[in-house]
Amino acid sequence: MELRPILSTLLRHKTAAALIVLEIALSCAIVCNALFLIGNRIERINLVSGVAENEVVRIQLAGIGADDDADALTRSDLALLRGLAGVKAATVTNQVPFVKSSWNTSVRMSTDQKQPTLSATVYMGENQFLDTLGPKLVAGRQFAPDEFIEWSAFNAPDADIEIPSVIITRSMADKLFPGQDAVGKSFYSWGDDPIRIIGIVDHLVRPSEQGGPAAHEYSMIFPIRAPYSLGGNYLLRTDPARRAEVLKAAMATLERNGPNRIILTDNTKTMEELRGEYYRADRAMVWLLVAVIVALLVVTALGIVGLASFWVQQRTKQIGVRRALGATKGQILRYFQTENFLLATVGIVLGMLLAFAINQMLMGKYELPRLPLVYLPIGAVALWVLGQIAVFWPARRAAAVPPAVATRSV
Repeated sequence: MELRPILSTLLRHKTAAALIVLEIALSCAIVCNALFLIGNRIERINLVSGVAENEVVRIQLAGIGADDDADALTRSDLALLRGLAGVKAATVTNQVPFVKSSWNTSVRMSTDQKQPTLSATVYMGENQFLDTLGPKLVAGRQFAPDEFIEWSAFNAPDADIEIPSVIITRSMADKLFPGQDAVGKSFYSWGDDPIRIIGIVDHLVRPSEQGGPAAHEYSMIFPIRAPYSLGGNYLLRTDPARRAEVLKAAMATLERNGPNRIILTDNTKTMEELRGEYYRADRAMVWLLVAVIVALLVVTALGIVGLASFWVQQRTKQIGVRRALGATKGQILRYFQTENFLLATVGIVLGMLLAFAINQMLMGKYELPRLPLVYLPIGAVALWVLGQIAVFWPARRAAAVPPAVATRSV
C-alpha cells in the first residue's frame, strides 16, 4: 500500500492527527515510567532477606521501671525460651529485620579516612543469633565463645574494650574488598581499633532502607550480648506449623519471669507478618500503578476509536469512491490500520523522549534510578497493539459501507 495518499489525508486533517499523536505520546511516557516503577516495587518486595522467615517469630518487650540486672534477666529469659517445646533456637538482639528503626554506622578502611566507605547496619548477636535468624555462612566461621562481650561492659563510661571480630554480608564484603577474599581483613567502625572479619553470610537484610536499594544488605554482626532492654527483641525459631503455639508459650514464660515488663502484642508477630506489613505500602503502590495503566490505556483506546469513527464519518465519500474504483474491504481496512500505525509510531517516538524527561525529573526529586531501555519497547508494543485493536472496529465499519450509499453522501 502506498503511503502518499495516507500522508496527504493526514496533512488535510492536522488537528485530529495531532490529537491522536499527543494522546499516544502521553500514554507511552506514562506507561513506560509506571511499568518501571512497578518493576522497582516488585523487585523491592521480592528482595532476599537471608532470614528463615517462615520459621522465626518475634516478641518485643518494654520495661516498667529499672531492672536490677538486665543482663542476668536476659540470660534467664533465653534459658527458659530455649527449653520450650518446639523451639529450635532463641536469641536476643538490638534490632529486627522488617522494622523501620535501625542501628546504622559508618565504615572506614583507615582511621584517618575523612569520608566513610559505606554505611552499614549493626546487629548485636550472641551465640545463637545465626542459628535463630538463619543467614547462611558462606565463608569463614562463626564467633568463638571467647569473642563475645557484654554490652554493659562495652558501653560503660571510660570502657576500653575493642570489638574482636565481625561477620558481614557478602554484599558488604564485595563493596569493601572488591575481587578479594574479605575473611581475615579489617575495617574501622566503632572505636579506633580495627575490627577483623571472621565470617561472611550470603544475605542479611538491614531493617531500614537507609542507603537505597544498593545498600539494603550492608549488614554486620558484632559479637555483643545485648540485654533484653536494648530494643526488647527476642527471636525464636521453630517449625512453621508451631509458630502460634510457640509464641503463646513464650509470651507466658516471659510474663512469669519478669513481672516488671509488658509484652508489646502489636509488635509480637511472625517474621512473615512483619515482612508483609513492611511492604504493604509497596504492594498498594503496585496495584495503584496497575490501575492507572489500565485506565490510561482504556482512555487512549476510546480516544482512538472516537477519532477514527469521526474520520470514517468525515471521509465516507472518499471511501465510497475508492470502493467504486475497485478497492476491496481488506484494502480499506489496511488503509486505516496503516494510518493508525503511522500516527502511533510518531506518538511513541515522542512518548519515549517524554518518558526520559519524566524519568530525569523523578531521578532528581525522588532519587530513582535511570529508566532502563527495556521498558521502552514494552510500552511501544503495548501502544501499537492497542492502536491496531482500537482502530479495527471503525475501519471495519468503513470497509462495510456500500459504494452506492457512500457516493451519495455529501
